[in-house]
Amino acid sequence: MTQTSNSNDPRDEIILHLPQLRAFAISLTRSATAADDLVQDTIVKAWKSFGSFKAGTNLQAWLFTILRNTFYSDIRKARRELVTAEEHIPEQVTIHDHGDKQIALIDFERALGMLPAEQREALVLVGASGLSYQDAAATCGVPIGTIKSRVNRGRSRLAELLDHKLAQDGPADHPK
Repeated sequence: MTQTSNSNDPRDEIILHLPQLRAFAISLTRSATAADDLVQDTIVKAWKSFGSFKAGTNLQAWLFTILRNTFYSDIRKARRELVTAEEHIPEQVTIHDHGDKQIALIDFERALGMLPAEQREALVLVGASGLSYQDAAATCGVPIGTIKSRVNRGRSRLAELLDHKLAQDGPADHPK
């Protein structure tokens, strides 16, 4: 991608957004392999559609929108082909004893996976990917208030799930 001119081509910035795209894809697909495929499809679609990208707008939000739309289009296609969504979810997670941090991360991932897709998606966009509420709302095609509500409900439910897990595993005098 060597250029002789000092062009501000947004395609040059795609690589900067790959880690966040992959994280968002994993949160949607819950599979690293499927996430990698989804990110690849997203980049191909973005590259072909750069004529519709408006310079000066948020490239990351635009890419997230393409990724999200691709994910849901793939789900609709799979349903038409009678492929069940269960094939994309691992049957079980094997827990190895790698210390408290590893177990806490596994607990968090499980709790996050128990959230409704809309709440999980909003939390990942705003919390993990750092999008503004406005950009997350644009990515999901919903009003900003809806995103704020999904994030709030998702955070509350996640806290409940994790607190319940701590109450089960912790000492009997754990505060509720």
